[in-house]
Amino acid sequence: MGATVDWLRTTTPGLLVLCGLAIAVLLIAIIKVKLEPFVALLLTGLLLALAAGLPISQIVGTPLKAGESLLETGFGGILGHIAVIIGLGTVLGAILERSGGADVLTDKLLRVFGEKGAPVAMGLLGLIFGIPVFFDIGIFVLAPLIYVAAKRGGRSLVLYAMPMLAGLSMTHAFLPPHPGPVALGGLLGVSLGWLIVMGFVCGIPGFIAAGIVWGSYIGKRVMVSVPEEFVPLEPEVLDEDEGSGGAGSGATAVLTKSPPSVALIGAIIAIPLVLILGATFGYQLLDTDSALLQVLTFFGTPAVALLITVLVAFYLLGIRRGSTVQELSTITAESLKPVGMVLLVVGAGAFFGKVISATGIGTALADTMSAAGLPIIVLAYLISCGLRIAQGSATVAIVTTGGIVAPLVAEQGYSQMSIALIAMAIAAGSIILSHVNDGGFWIIAKYFNMTVKQTLQTWTVLETILSVVSFAVAALLFSIV
Repeated sequence: MGATVDWLRTTTPGLLVLCGLAIAVLLIAIIKVKLEPFVALLLTGLLLALAAGLPISQIVGTPLKAGESLLETGFGGILGHIAVIIGLGTVLGAILERSGGADVLTDKLLRVFGEKGAPVAMGLLGLIFGIPVFFDIGIFVLAPLIYVAAKRGGRSLVLYAMPMLAGLSMTHAFLPPHPGPVALGGLLGVSLGWLIVMGFVCGIPGFIAAGIVWGSYIGKRVMVSVPEEFVPLEPEVLDEDEGSGGAGSGATAVLTKSPPSVALIGAIIAIPLVLILGATFGYQLLDTDSALLQVLTFFGTPAVALLITVLVAFYLLGIRRGSTVQELSTITAESLKPVGMVLLVVGAGAFFGKVISATGIGTALADTMSAAGLPIIVLAYLISCGLRIAQGSATVAIVTTGGIVAPLVAEQGYSQMSIALIAMAIAAGSIILSHVNDGGFWIIAKYFNMTVKQTLQTWTVLETILSVVSFAVAALLFSIV
């Protein structure tokens, strides 16, 4: 027995077996036992640390040095990096949603592209509106607009829904301030500026292939009608509802009284992207002691850039159009409620990754990968794919895979661009083959009036195309940089 334990803890094959067992325990806890991913990740990390023989003081600390433990540095390190960014990004999305920005963008895009180009317009709507808005919120807000477009066009709901869903999924998987990319930035040590650039570079081809090409093809072959219970709301209905219902409904009416311009919505969405990219490329082009670089660095820090954007949105979309600070505060509080569990899952995943690193499993994986000739970007993609298919959660797939490959990335001394491409591979793997164990699968089936078979034929294939094409772009770029 003692020899077996020593073999598991001290040899490369043994450490890989431990890693495999830990992942198996994680999947069983989530899939079979139905534990919350946060609890499952925390439990698995603790069990792995104990099984690997790490000292208790290293795992959980001591009364005098608790802050130096894997548990606290794992949680604290990543949350210190992402909590403010995700929180501010969520608030920005809520303000843009309540302002009526989606309606304005829809009308403009439909006028530009016309009836025949309506599916492409819906794809661009998902792509633009998806940058600041969470995936599921984007569906809730945009679904009625998709219904209207399908009613007017008289064609299958699938033809209009698939491009929009591809846009939402692409931004959610590949672009900050969404939780997955932001978490990867912290886990792998890559700037959000590079993640934004590589997110667009890798994600746009996937969006075109999955949303435009596949969406147009399958939309003509799977016929789905708009739900019968859908009744389009006239703009004045919102004014009549002002002050009724919950706290959010009154605020919604105030923010949608005078719709903002498309230029204003686009400018607000662009502010954080421009500021963050300014800091990222300032480091490439300016001297380190340049006064301009210091300014770009301050305003391009993601938390500062998003704070500025939120304040601008508060004023231009709220206060200037008749909302009170109290109403904006209510919207802010409501929007932040779902964020807590996301942060806990990411924190627990980071702790799991810290344990992976401390046990030596990361080094064992690197040795095995080198011996097999498997590039790290392929390994990252395959691990992420496996975790996604097995348990359904993209966030769990991302943070678990990020924790596993982070030690490999740190050892190799990759450039920021290369690390960003590895992050894109992980993100691409986290969305592959959405099926019945993914909550998003059922939301889409319900909102777009599809059977399970139809959802598998349309959405599941779309996600797989988006994943494979985006990974292919990332792998190609990784091989030549």
